[in-house]
Amino acid sequence: MTTPTAEIAERVLSSLDNAWNPFVERVAGMTESEYQWEPVAGCWTVRRTVDDHWEADWEEPEPDPAPVSTIAWRCWHIAVDCLDSYSSRVFATSGTGLTGTAWVGTWPEARALLDAAYAGLRAGVAAWNDADLLIPLGPLFPLNANRANIDLALHAEREIIHHGAEIGLLRDLYRFG
Repeated sequence: MTTPTAEIAERVLSSLDNAWNPFVERVAGMTESEYQWEPVAGCWTVRRTVDDHWEADWEEPEPDPAPVSTIAWRCWHIAVDCLDSYSSRVFATSGTGLTGTAWVGTWPEARALLDAAYAGLRAGVAAWNDADLLIPLGPLFPLNANRANIDLALHAEREIIHHGAEIGLLRDLYRFG
């Protein structure tokens, strides 16, 4: 019996890293004021609650168009709403320990939790071989049950690239605005 190879799985992991590493470089040196900056009125952001926790703004169903969101909100979205949400369902792990709209109010806390969320997802993807990539997501993802693990990894990559680019643009606007 031969063991399934991981040639494609290694490429998927490398591609995920190639999305994450530029994001990490792009957020290096971010200030607290950049993290919390609201470029327009009515932004979705992260707010302190009456019980002294932090929560990301959210509405169900999501408005169309969705409001402009702050860097703080986008960091929550990448870490909790995407990476941790996927990891908790597929790998039964959570890098941040947070769910729903729970988040943190400072950039140093957010930076550490972004790393933790990525590390959790990355560890799970790194354990996959080529055969694992083709396993259907099933009932853990009802709207995408017939999609495979590889689709989830590629979607996570897309979220990092998409929202990482938006964070980069918000940093540029803050600096030059």
